[in-house]
Amino acid sequence: MAIDDHFTISNGRVMATIKADGAELCSLKNADGYEVLWQAGPEWPRHAPILFPIVGRLKDDVLRHGGKTYPMTQHGFARDQLFAWTAREKTLCVLSLSDNEASRAKYPFAFRLDVSYVVDEDELVIGYAITNTGDEMLPASIGAHPAFHWPLADGIAKTAHRIVFAQPEPAPIRRLDGGLLLPQPEATAVQGDTLALSEALFAADAMIFDRIASTSLRYEAPGAPTITFAWDGFPQLGIWSKPSGAAFLCIEPWHGFASAVDFDGEFSDKPGVMQIAVGETRSFTQRIGFA
Repeated sequence: MAIDDHFTISNGRVMATIKADGAELCSLKNADGYEVLWQAGPEWPRHAPILFPIVGRLKDDVLRHGGKTYPMTQHGFARDQLFAWTAREKTLCVLSLSDNEASRAKYPFAFRLDVSYVVDEDELVIGYAITNTGDEMLPASIGAHPAFHWPLADGIAKTAHRIVFAQPEPAPIRRLDGGLLLPQPEATAVQGDTLALSEALFAADAMIFDRIASTSLRYEAPGAPTITFAWDGFPQLGIWSKPSGAAFLCIEPWHGFASAVDFDGEFSDKPGVMQIAVGETRSFTQRIGFA
């Protein structure tokens, strides 16, 4: 079903609505019609933006390449670009963004970013494919940024929620200062495979798992729908909310992360940035489902 720039896909068990602006998922419901996605309230006016060609911030919001500097704000420009529909069917849709005059003023590379959404049984499968359409190596990062209701249902305390990882996660995490990565890690709040959620976890901004062992997790609370979450091709994970009472939790698989506080070198040398050869494509997958 298409309404203006929105398109809804459904298989009777999962229903998802996607908009062309940013190729952003803006609604995700289970078979009972229960909405689990944050509905872009005033505390944060987005649902699930796509982070490209950077994740996080660059120092001074500047991308350096070939002796020149380019303005690049936090999380890149894809989330604010209008994607083109390349497929719209009952249970799937595909959107595409290619470099253009506006993008080259910020990011002097040729690329195509294809984003696909498919409902499959009890899951929404989101695919991302970055193709180097130019004649030089393509440095890039990409990340997903979906926000879920927190609490997941009315009347449930936020502190009753938890994230259960597929593997124990003992590794230290990273934190930010002014949006830039601090040099020293800190001890994780994960106990075994479980992260007990509270607003206090986010007083120091996002929790960045740069040595994540798991590729799946559950987001759950007693008396609420359980959200299953899995990813492929993303070596990092961010978990973020605002500590001021905003009713959402973001679970964010990333390839890349913010610049270190002391890094202002070439973008292609930035830790976390992938290098895509001429004519090649790198693909990533995110799966969001209901248990």
